[in-house]
Amino acid sequence: MAAEVLKHRAIAQDIQIMIGGRSTHPVWTLPGGVSKGITEEQRQEIIEKAKSCVEFAKFSLKLFDDVVLGNKAYLDIILGDTYEIDSYWIGTVDKNNRVNFYHGDHRVVDQKGREVFRYQDHQYLDFIAEHVEKFSYLKFPFLKKIGWKGLVDGPSSGVYQATPLSRLNAADGMATPLAQAEYERMFETLGGKPIKKLLATHWARLIELMFAAERLLELAQDPEVAAPNFRTLPTAIPEEGIGILEAPRGILTHHYKTDKNGLITEANIIVGTTNNHAPISMAIKRAAQKLIQPGKVIGQGLLNMIEMAFRLYDPCFSCATHSLPGQMPLIVEVKNSGGEVVHREQR
Repeated sequence: MAAEVLKHRAIAQDIQIMIGGRSTHPVWTLPGGVSKGITEEQRQEIIEKAKSCVEFAKFSLKLFDDVVLGNKAYLDIILGDTYEIDSYWIGTVDKNNRVNFYHGDHRVVDQKGREVFRYQDHQYLDFIAEHVEKFSYLKFPFLKKIGWKGLVDGPSSGVYQATPLSRLNAADGMATPLAQAEYERMFETLGGKPIKKLLATHWARLIELMFAAERLLELAQDPEVAAPNFRTLPTAIPEEGIGILEAPRGILTHHYKTDKNGLITEANIIVGTTNNHAPISMAIKRAAQKLIQPGKVIGQGLLNMIEMAFRLYDPCFSCATHSLPGQMPLIVEVKNSGGEVVHREQR
């Protein structure tokens, strides 16, 4: 099992290096396109590697079936109410409301799975606002038309989630056949849409793994991807640009304004972890309140289960956290039930 994981991680890294010059953070993007294309030989190599990735996705979903869904204790944890938030959900969809990572509308559904908003990249400021609290360097994005009510869920709270599970909840299906079959099976198994059981995020990731592998194979089989027209030279200096796509952790928004020389004068970035800042906080609190009970020993096992509410979002605070002074004088205060500070640590 571990060998298959390492093998296909290496395959994914190789494809990234082949296309973008470097793994994880490619270095070939330029205004108007990219610095180099791929050759026909490379395209054929990617096809074979993509086929292997599809098989690996099948293997991963089978393993999930055997180890997680086949274990009643695990399934009971997923289906319980410890890891659950009654929020809005957001994800990018194509014209048929199927999951899309790069192009389409950004669709918001409510606690019953009904569409309430959809917007295009340039409209994001009409729908997404950002709240600031003194205790955090992260912003708290929320649905502007609903409003910020604090770290609470329910229809009156503008808190939303932007995760793999959120993308599947916000969509009506997947755009590839094997992923679509798994999508249908997940919702059938867990009781329909939307799924509010947060640990199902890991199942959603595996379905997206399948979708990504299938889509990679589809794209690689198109000879056009090896065509030489991989860049169009810009003929004007842009004044403003907004781009939104789906990163693994959730929806990713970049917004820039430039001067007459094309130099950036203003920038706003909302990464996946920032989108999920409020739900992460709420999920941890709910798990702690459910798991820590009078007379129950608070050991490492219990703390690990509380941490599961944090880890399921796969947060990246180095991406989401920003401080203008360049350093963060972190302060941690421990308060008792009356709000009195009983301990304080400062870096």
